[in-house]
Amino acid sequence: MARPPLADLPHDPTLAFEQSLWQAGVLHVAGVDEAGRGAWAGPVAAAAVILPSGDSALLERLHGVRDSKQMTAKAREGFAEVIRQTALAWGVGFASVEEIETQGIVPATRLAMMRALQACALSPTHLLIDALRLPEIPLPQTSLIKGDARSLSIAAASVLAKTARDALMRDLARQYPQYGFELHKGYGTARHRAALEQWGPCPLHRRTYRPVMHLSDLWEKSAG
Repeated sequence: MARPPLADLPHDPTLAFEQSLWQAGVLHVAGVDEAGRGAWAGPVAAAAVILPSGDSALLERLHGVRDSKQMTAKAREGFAEVIRQTALAWGVGFASVEEIETQGIVPATRLAMMRALQACALSPTHLLIDALRLPEIPLPQTSLIKGDARSLSIAAASVLAKTARDALMRDLARQYPQYGFELHKGYGTARHRAALEQWGPCPLHRRTYRPVMHLSDLWEKSAG
């Protein structure tokens, strides 16, 4: 997996990888990506998206879809609906905090990706995956570094994974309102750090993550 220089990345993700497969007769190409891998709290999410090979207006319809972290929340939500309507099939999967803690974040991310693929109404014939491989799935796979900046299918998956996880974190915030999960979605912001220092960890926190572990220790010492 060669890492492309930033200068070589396209301004918008393209269909170059998909089209090379479509032209070879591989029509059900699934882009796969995750969201929440670096968060301090909450599950990790993944999505899979199979775009239609015969849609000449696909690039125009999904113009503006890119790495979800580079999009505004409003743009992500708007494009998520367009992606769901445009895709031949799509699926979302999660791996829980417990699975992250017991298995590690990379195996848990793979688990979420496999669940996303299982949720697709169509079985893919090739996978385009952002940075990872899924050795448990016996399908041809292409692992792309910075895949969400290079492949439109992966970028679309990143949008569905991010919006699904954000929605879940907003729901979970009602159970633990003191942490502000609806704002930072479990990532390591200053507000999240301050809440951990004041309240300590809750069941949504990934206690094996070093910043959470450190702040939890400080809270226990201050509480004791």
